[in-house]
Amino acid sequence: MDFPTYRQLTRRIDAPPGSSWHLFPDLPERGMANFAGPRQIRRAAARVVDGHAFNLDHPLDAFDPPMSKARGVPRHRITAKHDQARDDVLDNFHLQASTQIDGLRHRRASGYGFYNGVPDEAITPRSPRLGVQLWADTPLAGRGLLIDIEGLLRDRGAPLSHADGPTLTSGLLDQTLAEQGCRVEPGDLVLVHTGWADWYLTVTPGQRAEVRAERRATGFARSRSFAAWCWDHRIALMATDTFAVEVLPVLPDSDFHHSAPEDQGMMHQELIAKLGLPLGELWNLTTLARDCRRTGRWDSLVTVKPLHLTGGVGSPANATALR
Repeated sequence: MDFPTYRQLTRRIDAPPGSSWHLFPDLPERGMANFAGPRQIRRAAARVVDGHAFNLDHPLDAFDPPMSKARGVPRHRITAKHDQARDDVLDNFHLQASTQIDGLRHRRASGYGFYNGVPDEAITPRSPRLGVQLWADTPLAGRGLLIDIEGLLRDRGAPLSHADGPTLTSGLLDQTLAEQGCRVEPGDLVLVHTGWADWYLTVTPGQRAEVRAERRATGFARSRSFAAWCWDHRIALMATDTFAVEVLPVLPDSDFHHSAPEDQGMMHQELIAKLGLPLGELWNLTTLARDCRRTGRWDSLVTVKPLHLTGGVGSPANATALR
């Protein structure tokens, strides 16, 4: 199927401008995850050469306290009916407090509604509309392409200063791909390594408290060019090791101040609610990036299996890379 360009999407009058609403008739509520199908999985399987598996998730309680003040760390309790058996339960389990994937009910498009016009009253627990179970019942899988922005800038002698919350651009993605000798293919699961999560988890408690209090984190500029990069490359997932994919706090030059007034111009509504793009945040990409640099191979077979939670807004990613 031929899809319009992002520029053409911004001119839509039959749906929100800049949206992919109603362009995936077979599985309409999977959004851009539809770009990864059987052909992409078969192609990715050929990238398994060494037989190594890489975990892409941080522990559920790694970010303690979480960057988001509305989220908490789960409390693990082990229970027993008698001394020969054990069960367990998690209390205060926020599904998006560590390595996670945002579902398509995570954000509305201001003035329009949830992805594909799903009504607000359908966004309830145990209602299937736009729930993460759509990516669990048919898991996201395909060629995972790692883009090592951290490595590029370090090699240039200009490493990212994560304490300052630097802004990244889609141009940096292209520069890194050129340096790696790679190109994005339709259906790719794009994994962007910046080093932010590893930095956050290893700095002093005082530094963590400071960036958390100021809600300051490395991420991409809120721009039409970034949304266009994601859509025009036909990617099936954008995952980073940063807190929100986009830079925080929101900067005055956001392209979306007018269209996302509730969030002061955040880009989540453009990527999730309009384009239907699965967003991965706080991914554990350090070891995978190291192996990619060692081997000079930047792609893997990646699987993402969210919790099979009907109506889930988001979920731990449960992501694995096979090489």
